[in-house]
Amino acid sequence: MSISFSAPPTRGRIAPRLLRSLLVAAGALLAAPVMAQPSGGPYGPIPQSYAVPETGTVYYVAPDGDAGVPGTALAKPTTLESAIARVVTGDSIVLRGGTYRTGGLQLNQGITLQPYLDERPVLKGTRVATEWEALRDNVWRTRWEHLFPARPLAWWRLEREGMRTPLHRFNNDMVFVDGRLLLSQGWAGGLGDEGYYIDYDNGYVYIGVDPAEHQVEITAHDIALHRPSREVHGKPSDGKGPTIRGLTFTQYAFRAIDIEGKKPSTGPNDEPTDDPVGVSARHEHGKEVVGTTLENVTISFTSRVAGYFRGDNLTIRNSLISDTGTEGIYLIGSSDSLLERNIVRRNNIEQLTGYYPAAVKIFNQSYDVVVRDNLIVDHPHSNGVWYDVGNVEGVFADNHVEGTLIGLFFEISKGIVVAGNVFVDNQQGIRVLNSSDARVYHNTFYNSPAMFDRNERSAQADHFGWHPQTGPDVDEREGHVFEGNLLVAGAGFAGPLLHFDQPAAMCGTLKRPMTTRVDHNAYVRADAGEQPLVTWSPVAGKDCLAEFATLDAFRKATGLEKQGVSLQGYDGTLFRSMELSRFELAQRPQGMREVPVAAEAAKVLGWSEQPRLPGAYPAAASSTPTR
Repeated sequence: MSISFSAPPTRGRIAPRLLRSLLVAAGALLAAPVMAQPSGGPYGPIPQSYAVPETGTVYYVAPDGDAGVPGTALAKPTTLESAIARVVTGDSIVLRGGTYRTGGLQLNQGITLQPYLDERPVLKGTRVATEWEALRDNVWRTRWEHLFPARPLAWWRLEREGMRTPLHRFNNDMVFVDGRLLLSQGWAGGLGDEGYYIDYDNGYVYIGVDPAEHQVEITAHDIALHRPSREVHGKPSDGKGPTIRGLTFTQYAFRAIDIEGKKPSTGPNDEPTDDPVGVSARHEHGKEVVGTTLENVTISFTSRVAGYFRGDNLTIRNSLISDTGTEGIYLIGSSDSLLERNIVRRNNIEQLTGYYPAAVKIFNQSYDVVVRDNLIVDHPHSNGVWYDVGNVEGVFADNHVEGTLIGLFFEISKGIVVAGNVFVDNQQGIRVLNSSDARVYHNTFYNSPAMFDRNERSAQADHFGWHPQTGPDVDEREGHVFEGNLLVAGAGFAGPLLHFDQPAAMCGTLKRPMTTRVDHNAYVRADAGEQPLVTWSPVAGKDCLAEFATLDAFRKATGLEKQGVSLQGYDGTLFRSMELSRFELAQRPQGMREVPVAAEAAKVLGWSEQPRLPGAYPAAASSTPTR
């Protein structure tokens, strides 16, 4: 199947093709070509039957387990809380199916948590509210003892964002009606079917739907599982992270999982990410809890993050992270970690502003973190994956990123390979800011511009203090590569497809370009006209910035993109099927040819160094030109 290249941009809403692609990927209903990048799935949790482990002690637990029994017999399960307190390194906890309304579990041993066979355990941070008082104007209230008031972190700017985000949105309580999340309001009037209000002074929760006709759940725990790096239950930490398979965590205030580093986990009003503080050598952080693994795990509806993960050798694979607050996966000060074949969707569900949200945030001097073959989708109010502050030599490969503010953000960091990804309908496909040595090869960008920029931000008087010290200095923000990419503008998309920008005030001090390697890219635009194709800085002149409507003009001015191709006013069939998220080229467009593949790109993608067509897919369906 092919589709005419005529679809308009769909920013800010869920495109029909996105919904279809999620179903396709999650169930692996549509087989992708063997050579395709991304793989086509399956993504997210894969249902399976888990054999009972044969090593260590196995503890069986159930929602109605008996805390007074050991739990070592299948027929006599104990409680999850009791088993957590007993396990030591090498043991396993096997959970029977059902709902565990629990939280605040502390574990510091390298153990396994998994279902019994194909049963489905769900850990919930809510309790059912059953005692309600009817008030006037279709409002009901209940007294609630488990409230989680919070305020913005200290760096949030009230003078900039207070008129956009009401302060009550920063409280961590959540209210659900028949599983549907309500949105917090500032008073008890006008709640309707969608809102709730909390009177923290007197301990009341107000809703606008009749609780006699619905199940109402309210958060009662702010965390499911806490992995301290210090002694708990009379046992010192063994330094090993847990292995968690096949479990669901949902409806927790604040976060579901928290893996500590050197710094103890913080409360909701304290900065959780300063670990380490200041510039730190790689061997000095990330070693307190090593080897945490999540496979086929679901984490949803957490008011802030799905989890804070600290410690080297983290693996998160085939998991679903959905409906989170400020971040989904938050990796901090940790190296040699891998995220693959996950679905991460719908972050910043409360639409907080001024909080720099990201579906995945890799933060604070993490080295060699690989994000490979994931679906990062449906984030109209959030960025996608953000390597933020002092990260070194990441790999971002084979991912499908759709419907974000910035699909991949690489900031104040050194070195990343970005290859084989598909970026669709993002306000920016990638942004590389105040960083060095970002090498971007063979990606497909649809209505998703690529941007490289730098500014005067330094460690002197910075709003975030020491953060800029962890990345390249102001005069070192260069060395980028942009080769072999396919950049496509659909009908109605008029902006530049590639940016290299810096402020005019820095034109006199930063005279070297951010890159000397831009070549072999293909630029395709559905609309004919004189729209700028590329912006470039630094250039002489008061604005320090030039816009080029054609590749010929860009070539002449910079000496770059000598082998690039531009197809303007292209009205043929380009992709196999955007509706099914099939972004292989349907056929080879006239004038497009194979281009070299850099050795490091070939290594990351598993390709040979044989020339390929530009973009994430190495070959077209046919070599016959089409118009």
